[in-house]
Amino acid sequence: MHFGTGAALAAAAGTLAAAVVTVLLVSSARARVGAARQAHLMLAIGSALAALTTAIALVGVLTFAEHWSHHQSARTNFAVGIGIGTAISAGVMCAGLLRLPWAAGTRRIAGRHLLDALVIAFALWFVGWVLISPPTQVFGTATPRPCVGIFIAAGAAALAVGIVVIVTMRGAGSRLRLLLMGCGAVSVAACGVGLTAGLCQAGPGLATLSGVVMPIALMVVAFAGRGRDTEAIAELDVIRRGTTYAFVPMIAMAVAGMVHVMTGGQITAMGIALGSLEGFALVVRQMVALRDVRSYAIRLQDREAHFKELAHTDPLTGLANRRGLLRALAEEVGPDKPCVLLGLDLDGFKNVNDMRGHDVGDDVLVEVGQRLRMNLRPGDLAARLGGDEFAVLMWAKPHEAQGAAERLLGVLNKPYEQESGRVFLSVSIGVAGADTAADDATLLQHADLALRYAKQRGKNRVERYHASYDQLLRRRTTLEHEMRGAIERGELHLAFQPVVIMPSVRPVGAEALLRWHHPELGAVRPDEFIPIAEECGMIAKLGAWVLHQACHQLSRWLADGHDVWVSVNVSPRELHAPVYVDQVAEALRAHRVPPQRLVLEVTEHAVATDLDELIKRLRALRAIGVRIALDDFGTGYSSLGQLRRLPIDILKIDHSLVAESDPADDGFPPLVTLAGGLEPLGRNKAVRPQGGPLVDIVVRLGHRLGLEVIAEGVTNQREQAAVVGAGCRFGQGQLFGWGVPAEHLEAMLDAATSPGARPDKVKRTPTEKIADRPACGELAPPAQRPAPTPVAQDVGSVDSSREIRQS
Repeated sequence: MHFGTGAALAAAAGTLAAAVVTVLLVSSARARVGAARQAHLMLAIGSALAALTTAIALVGVLTFAEHWSHHQSARTNFAVGIGIGTAISAGVMCAGLLRLPWAAGTRRIAGRHLLDALVIAFALWFVGWVLISPPTQVFGTATPRPCVGIFIAAGAAALAVGIVVIVTMRGAGSRLRLLLMGCGAVSVAACGVGLTAGLCQAGPGLATLSGVVMPIALMVVAFAGRGRDTEAIAELDVIRRGTTYAFVPMIAMAVAGMVHVMTGGQITAMGIALGSLEGFALVVRQMVALRDVRSYAIRLQDREAHFKELAHTDPLTGLANRRGLLRALAEEVGPDKPCVLLGLDLDGFKNVNDMRGHDVGDDVLVEVGQRLRMNLRPGDLAARLGGDEFAVLMWAKPHEAQGAAERLLGVLNKPYEQESGRVFLSVSIGVAGADTAADDATLLQHADLALRYAKQRGKNRVERYHASYDQLLRRRTTLEHEMRGAIERGELHLAFQPVVIMPSVRPVGAEALLRWHHPELGAVRPDEFIPIAEECGMIAKLGAWVLHQACHQLSRWLADGHDVWVSVNVSPRELHAPVYVDQVAEALRAHRVPPQRLVLEVTEHAVATDLDELIKRLRALRAIGVRIALDDFGTGYSSLGQLRRLPIDILKIDHSLVAESDPADDGFPPLVTLAGGLEPLGRNKAVRPQGGPLVDIVVRLGHRLGLEVIAEGVTNQREQAAVVGAGCRFGQGQLFGWGVPAEHLEAMLDAATSPGARPDKVKRTPTEKIADRPACGELAPPAQRPAPTPVAQDVGSVDSSREIRQS
């Protein structure tokens, strides 16, 4: 009655506790999703099965309590059922552990963990068999007799221990939670061993105690399951550091077997079976590990090939990148395979990124890649080298590649349709054959040189590499390097080209021209080093040096009594710099030069870029008294509307228009000025005016706008007569002198103003001279710019009062 009462109380308490645990685990499962929910549901099911099995076992204890010794056979059969029930419940709970994402992650990992757990379980079985079999019999007379139920429950307990050990060792989440949940599962299996052992042999006391401990084990599982899951996910680690799980079980089995044999024991069928199962589990685990390693090696090879391909592929366009092109050159180019390399660069692509955005620019690059792929022959390789620079490796002869390059030029010049509108681009192509290069790097360099040459010659064209490009590049590189120290080494100087008044040809001004004489390179032409200075950022430094040198020389001439002005050329980069106006004002103050004596020449190319900003800067310059000249007028950049807006004082006619003023037959009827305007005449050259039609029109236009007009590039007397006949009174060019050193121009000024050089019959008082027009070389101040006057009037304002009287 005593054991029966205890068993009844234990059954009631266990049932109540199991119900609470099951509810807790089910509610925990409902709060989760995916594999975590399944895992907690399995834990709840295993707990419910364990509670039910325990309750049934305790009911059996109550049934057999009064006549315990008389029901041995029934109790043994009943213990088998209890062992199976506890084994199933423990197995379901262990499966729940393996289902947790942060314990096993996937079924594949769970299978590996199960095999490792079997290795530990078989080792525990073998060691346990040695301990309880003769002659060891560690429990002495209490050693349990062979009972199937005990073996089943013990096997489940051993497997649970193995699973808990492996999961705790390799889990990605909180190991303490895994350990607590695993200990609960092991305790359930151990209580199953106690229940079966009590029913088979030990008696109702052990069975009742196991029934009391079972709810406590389930509470541990429920408590650990209520925690917050980690976000980590367990992954399969093929290259695993820890191998203790395999060595320790084998060492334990070997030691136990040796001790068993040395103490006189025998290896029975059970021992052989357990050892065989251990070996079989290890072999299977090794096969699985080898397969994992093989699969891992294959994946590594695939990934290596993938990343190798990525390393040689442009991610945006899908074309080969620079590495891919170099690999193709290294692997496929040979003496028996003629190939040609095309270098391509999109002209003006930076404007697309700046104005439309980088997304549109990327879309354009993708379409460029598609057009290249669709218009190449099989075997040819297209590559994107970076930015808007592409290359094409063609297996063809140079003359065939030239035609292919021309076709690509037409294909890539077509508009690119985008959501924001059409994008228009041109492309420059450089062609280089492998026969001109000794190695791959040289071939790339040749293609790049040809591409750069195509850019320099106006873009949107195809250029084929020539050996002279190397010399041009080396000279360009040398000039850029030597230019950086040219000022400090004293290699730069100014030459002054006179500006004369016609027809007397007396110098009234000069244009300062920069000259560079290198001790080894000799005289370097300005049209060669000025563009280099603009590209490498040296133009501002050179311009500042020229400005100060010109102002210094002008101050000396003025101090010597010469009535002259000096003009200085200004690059677009200088003019658009916000500090340039202050630099000019500082130079004038430093050298004490009147502002009206300095003329800044602006080219029509500068007018073509950012007109509003240019006008703002020119107005600021004229505000300090400096005069502005529009140089090279007639080259095609300026419109009449722009000319009226520009705050300028002087119009310099380009030499190409002066050259067109040849009185030879030009296919147009001559013009003559009548009272009503311009009328065509017949072919009678005797009545044709000396000036050509373009010069005549430009001079009249300048005078109508109130501008002084200077004809550039006058090379002979016939051109001089033509521009004088057109009404232009100031000239500059070869006829009047090249750019000469300052002392030579000073001699010309001395000769022009020396006594007797020119007749001066009229004597004027100083008062009369002051009241007259500005002296020689002194232009009217910008603020006093004369209003537009009729062509018939005298519009010269640069000459001196003496010149006016003599004219």
